[in-house]
Amino acid sequence: MKKREGKRKLPFYAEIPEPLSDPNLEQVVPGLLSVIIPTYNEEKTIEGLLRTLEPLQKSGAEIIFSDGGSRDRTLDLVPKDRGYQVIRAEKKGRAAQMNEGACCCRGEYLFFLHCDSELPEGAEAELRQVLSRYEAGCFGIDFREKKNLFMYTCKWISNHRVKDRKVMFGDQGIFLRRELFFRAGGYREIPIMEDYQLSLTLKALGVPLGMTRRRIYTSPRRFQGNTVQKLRVMWQMNRLRAAYRKGVSPEVLARRYRDIR
Repeated sequence: MKKREGKRKLPFYAEIPEPLSDPNLEQVVPGLLSVIIPTYNEEKTIEGLLRTLEPLQKSGAEIIFSDGGSRDRTLDLVPKDRGYQVIRAEKKGRAAQMNEGACCCRGEYLFFLHCDSELPEGAEAELRQVLSRYEAGCFGIDFREKKNLFMYTCKWISNHRVKDRKVMFGDQGIFLRRELFFRAGGYREIPIMEDYQLSLTLKALGVPLGMTRRRIYTSPRRFQGNTVQKLRVMWQMNRLRAAYRKGVSPEVLARRYRDIR
């Protein structure tokens, strides 16, 4: 007689976390878009981002910079008279900073944006169109280096990853309904892979992803040097994700992933 097998334990990255409490639930404004931007020593990029945020700011979107303790002029460059909000997160790290921003905001829709990104024209309309059909989604990405074959390949892989593997990364501008974000447990507060983990959690929840037609421009600053050096970075990133799925500690992985700021 065969021994009855117990329920198979899921790998940790596929486990559905406990819902995150929403402390600002009673203050939520229906239809409001909240843009949450984690910052840390971004004085080189923040002025460009502010220019690309102007249409959202004029349309009434709530824009929150969640800073992780910048030691440069990042926060000095945020206009104090334009309605932008700045919070100083208790902990450094994109996951913790974005979670804190989500807990402080009042939007029905949450849009997590990296500081080195450039939004396309009509970004808010594109985002809202996707959220009218899906609970979560992102922008497709593009790079300003049009003639670089490597960057074109990187763009193609990233955009098809969303369609084929249902995985989106933070530099694509992740957006989702507030209720889903908190139901999914928010960002797992780990030093690396927080965006990848959110995608894996949404996949485990069976949430389909949408993607905008227009592309968000993202900085190629991670990919420095010649084509061989760029390929090494891409290979390293793929290896880190594979190691994460095999259970290697995010703390160990973070030590292998150089901070470029």
